Amino acid sequence: MSSPPSSPRRIAVVGAGLAAVSTCDALRVQGYDGELVLYSAERGLPYDRPPLSKDVLLGKARREDVLLRPAQWYEERRVQLREGARVCAIRPQSGGVELADGTVAAADRVVLATGGTPRLLPVPGGDDPAVRLLRTWEDAERLRERLLPGTRVIVVGAGLIGAETAAVAVALGCRVTLVDPVPVPLAAAVGGDIAGALHRRHTAEGIEVVNAGVASVERSPGGLLVRLAGYGGTLAADTLVAGIGIHPATEAAEAAGLRVDNGVVVHSGQRTSHPNVFAVGDVARPDGHRVRHEHWEAAQRDGEAAALGILGRPVPDAGAPWFWSDRYGSRLEAVGTMADAGRHVLRGDPDSGAFTAFGLLGDRLVAAAAIDRARDVKAARRLIDRGVPLSSTELTDEHTDLRALLKR
Repeated sequence: MSSPPSSPRRIAVVGAGLAAVSTCDALRVQGYDGELVLYSAERGLPYDRPPLSKDVLLGKARREDVLLRPAQWYEERRVQLREGARVCAIRPQSGGVELADGTVAAADRVVLATGGTPRLLPVPGGDDPAVRLLRTWEDAERLRERLLPGTRVIVVGAGLIGAETAAVAVALGCRVTLVDPVPVPLAAAVGGDIAGALHRRHTAEGIEVVNAGVASVERSPGGLLVRLAGYGGTLAADTLVAGIGIHPATEAAEAAGLRVDNGVVVHSGQRTSHPNVFAVGDVARPDGHRVRHEHWEAAQRDGEAAALGILGRPVPDAGAPWFWSDRYGSRLEAVGTMADAGRHVLRGDPDSGAFTAFGLLGDRLVAAAAIDRARDVKAARRLIDRGVPLSSTELTDEHTDLRALLKR
């Protein structure tokens, strides 16, 4: 890849999620003094998405409660926020972005923070408007209106969004059925022990859990009829929520000829295959990594890295990825990639509901996941990043101070 020209005069950031706002913030912190334009396809100030499946659905948070930054921040940082301005194409060679209304705006650098679009159920009826998705504020508002006491709710997908939505629905008095063809969802991300404990909690909270796929979705006089695959039955619902992940929004990148493979492929500093274009957040996949990190902190760090990359400055190693999920009053935290581990060991009593799983490769810690044991994860993150040699005994012994192991 060739180096981009120096001192960009105008930077266009496409998208308005955390990665986009973090990029703008980091550019100003790093001293960038040029023109900075943030294009948002939605109306209103950019907001945080994790609360949508938690406090927003519960009715505990208003939009102003989940804003990423207040209105004055955009003025103080001299960020030109273009609301309702959907970018349909980028022009990296000539330098610009094309809006849906046909307007072409100049830009020396373009940052793609386009995120992703929710996956539709890939079955007959899966695209029916009655099948609810949860990605935007409007999605959350429409779904919240449906989560009334006694309502029959089917949630398809028991990953992070699906599990959190199911937990909220049952807390609101809905009759909830959670459907997923994977026996223990999230096992690849957090290990079988933690994933199993999380999944069993659904049943304990009064949710019916069905291990099956969906064959079709049909309208019926009483609402919706869901035919199951590999289960031999049907389920009736008033509301169905599909929480089966997202497709990275790579259309503009592909049309511009950027390298795309399960996301826009990026290198150090979030550089894409074109020197004038950078990508951050859910849409970006680091070259050499198998997965995209669709998590809050990853989006924030991508923005910081992109700012350094755009300005031609060194980018420090981000370290092991970290994420969290809240449900039923408990918090899951995970760091690293559990699928990279050769073996797993446990710290704490799984029957207590609060314990930690460590993933080791040789004598190095590569991942950890915990339920309501934040200190373990905090220490594990530092042990992973520093590559401290460890034994299984040290990790499993509750009398071992994990922080003391960092002194090696």
